[in-house]
Amino acid sequence: MTTTVYVPADASARSVGADAVAAALAARPGVTVIRNGSRGMMWLEPLVEVVTPQGRIAYGPVTVDDLPQLLAAGMLGGGTHALRHGVVESLPYYARQERLTFARVGLIDPTSVADYEAKGGGVGLRNALAMAPAEIVAAVLESGLRGRGGAAFPTGIKWKTVLDTPSSQKYVVCNADEGDSGTFSDRMLMEGDPFTLVEGMTIAGLAVGATQGYIYLRSEYPDAAAVLRRAIAVARDAGWLGDDILGSGRRFELELRMGAGSYVCGEETALLESLEGKRGQVRYRPPVPAKQGLFGRPTALNNVVTLASVTTVLAKGAAFYRDFGAGRSRGTLAFQLAGNLARGGLVERAFGVTLRELLYDYGGGSASGRPLRAVQVGGPLGAYIPERDFDLPLDYEAFAAKGAIVGHGGIVAFDDTVDMAQMARYAFEFCAIESCGKCTPCRIGATRGVEVLDRLLAREQPARQLAVLHDLCDTMEHASLCAMGGMTPYPVRSALQHFPGDFGLEQAAPGPSRRP
Repeated sequence: MTTTVYVPADASARSVGADAVAAALAARPGVTVIRNGSRGMMWLEPLVEVVTPQGRIAYGPVTVDDLPQLLAAGMLGGGTHALRHGVVESLPYYARQERLTFARVGLIDPTSVADYEAKGGGVGLRNALAMAPAEIVAAVLESGLRGRGGAAFPTGIKWKTVLDTPSSQKYVVCNADEGDSGTFSDRMLMEGDPFTLVEGMTIAGLAVGATQGYIYLRSEYPDAAAVLRRAIAVARDAGWLGDDILGSGRRFELELRMGAGSYVCGEETALLESLEGKRGQVRYRPPVPAKQGLFGRPTALNNVVTLASVTTVLAKGAAFYRDFGAGRSRGTLAFQLAGNLARGGLVERAFGVTLRELLYDYGGGSASGRPLRAVQVGGPLGAYIPERDFDLPLDYEAFAAKGAIVGHGGIVAFDDTVDMAQMARYAFEFCAIESCGKCTPCRIGATRGVEVLDRLLAREQPARQLAVLHDLCDTMEHASLCAMGGMTPYPVRSALQHFPGDFGLEQAAPGPSRRP
């Protein structure tokens, strides 16, 4: 009799010893080990799941040193032990999620087409093959899906622009340069369910008339690269890619390209420059990439989760997807809980969930045991949100009304020991290091920002420094060529507004000036 055991090969699980646990279990007679993706409960990694008649029984975090006791307790039969958590789907952290895009992550062997199809994979692509391009685009428009990479631009409008732009060659490009602090949903999906991305990109190709796709992956993700290379090869052998997709006579090819390690290459025009073999600098707009993108051709450029979400839209219908969410923010988002939290991980929920629910019901409050003071949402250029606003619902419009962004769904928590003045300084410093240098407001402004903040914190003519700081933020916001410089003022201003005492100020700094 053989016992099947799942041990994640996700990078986060491997970093805490999953490979050694898998090897030790595989060496035992009668044990078959399957390397799956992570379920997203990072504090339990490596999370070992044993297939039993009662379901997949989870144990974690499991180290090699734990195995003798676990095996003696009957782990391979689902036996009782302090590290036993029961069936994952019954755990509150997991059971209360609304997993659409991440429905298969952690459940399947990531590069098994049979596993993928057994759990509903491929239905969207087969439906798309029976539809005209305009019908696919209409379904994505109706679903209300907006880009999950940060800008939240309606995906259907972008695809319609590509479809309606005549060209003998069009492209689909996946932005997998996930570089925001506290974000890892793209990586988890690529490592745990890569066929969802392959399927989503193929659907995008059918929708806009593109026959070639590229995944632009950040160099810091070697595990994801290995899984994607394997998945693309398997998909091609299975007829999901190539000159005759699933016998339809339609063509789509896919290649993986590695970035060289630049934050600004997450900006779509800088990414295209890099993909063309040039220095990763942003382009002037117009034209937009949907009309003149890669090699000057119409290009549908979306991030990993956006493209993966399309498979659900095509498989279950636009109305099904649109029924999740709040206001104009439709569907679900994979929220990533990081920073000072007891239970960091990934939570997929419909838009409208509050920060407080994510931070306390899922995240368990701070890891330090101290009160949470602030969170930063949307990466290193996102605004800081104070504890009094933790009941703010997570949707694009509600956050915009507060001068904040949802971005890629990354949430980084800080307890009451954080120095928000130093966090504001870090925003300028980060921009100065990562700026591509093409426009003056970003290239010079970030460096001047560090200097002005240092003088403010040193109490050198604070009123004057504060005035200069606001002028500088206005210039960067309105005159920078892309969001890199344009959004750097967000964390600076929010820190000044909500935590003036950290800057030596008695009250909140005046708000930013706005263009009429």
